Amino acid sequence: MAETAPQSLPVARENGLPDPAERPDADVVIYDGDCKFCIGQVKNLRRLDCCGGRLSFLSLHDPRVAERYPDLAYDQLMAQMYVVDSQGRRHGGGDAVRYLSRRLPLLWPAAPILHIPGTANLWRWAYNQVAKRRYKLAGKKSDDGGCENDACAVHFGE
Repeated sequence: MAETAPQSLPVARENGLPDPAERPDADVVIYDGDCKFCIGQVKNLRRLDCCGGRLSFLSLHDPRVAERYPDLAYDQLMAQMYVVDSQGRRHGGGDAVRYLSRRLPLLWPAAPILHIPGTANLWRWAYNQVAKRRYKLAGKKSDDGGCENDACAVHFGE
């Protein structure tokens, strides 16, 4: 008997974002699909990718992430967004933002400031400050009121 397809759509697809299956040659943005702030930001990235289909998206909660990128631990993915480029290189957090400023033409105006020599640590720090407060900024996607297994403790300082 043939296997049936999963009943629910992948989170990225649910959010109207292109899936890596649709764009196999695109860079993959791995983001927190339970975070309203993160979902809003990746939707902005999709709009900024208006002229090329350079990006596809996977929620870190999608089982395919662990299958495709076993070197990226869950805690790493919860701490920051990752972009896996078409050569398989991983760009995380502030470095991912800097990478995207070179990759997406609509972000090219930001690239010079993001790449001022000696500022990489500043951008990493700034990214981390926002990332660790992301649930406080916009909340979680699910309205069930809780984080499983204390998953939000790192973000809420509990």
